[in-house]
Amino acid sequence: MTLRIIPATLRDLSYIAANLRPEDRAEIDCQLDQWSPALLALAALQGFAYVAELDGNPEAGFGAAEQRGGLWIAWSWGTRRMKRCVPGITEFFHAVLGPQVAARGAWRVEARALAANELALRWLGRLGATERCRLPGYGRNGEDFLLYDWTRESWNHVPLPKAAGAEAAATDTDHRRQGRSGARGSAQG
Repeated sequence: MTLRIIPATLRDLSYIAANLRPEDRAEIDCQLDQWSPALLALAALQGFAYVAELDGNPEAGFGAAEQRGGLWIAWSWGTRRMKRCVPGITEFFHAVLGPQVAARGAWRVEARALAANELALRWLGRLGATERCRLPGYGRNGEDFLLYDWTRESWNHVPLPKAAGAEAAATDTDHRRQGRSGARGSAQG
């Protein structure tokens, strides 16, 4: 079983979104009035977006996007085989994604999870996120969510030299510091 983490593409994220595991589909269904795999994939390409490939097949998408200066939102969703990718995604999160986001000046990174999604809640804890509060009725049908976050003060696993190195690694050829999967501010050719 070979796991690779690669920059996300619209094609890979659309495939994953079309084949979501039930827990992720439930979480997305209660947050968005209308969505399609292509629209979800397109929205996910903002900021830093990655795909976990298992034996050459895209199985999970994850990343983080800036909502406003200093505030980022982390996200992830996948197919039924996503659980096999979690150890590799966790390692990548600590080694690459966390430092990339810190290097871009994040003060806070938030993640929300459906309160009934036990797998997501346990994983957020393992990623070092702090549970902040319950969000009663956050879902469009009244579902409860939990808000987790990482703050600059809690990023003890991201030493400054590592964050600075991530900033250099995240610079693409036009030097916009957005990485290969960074936010696209202009039309791509």
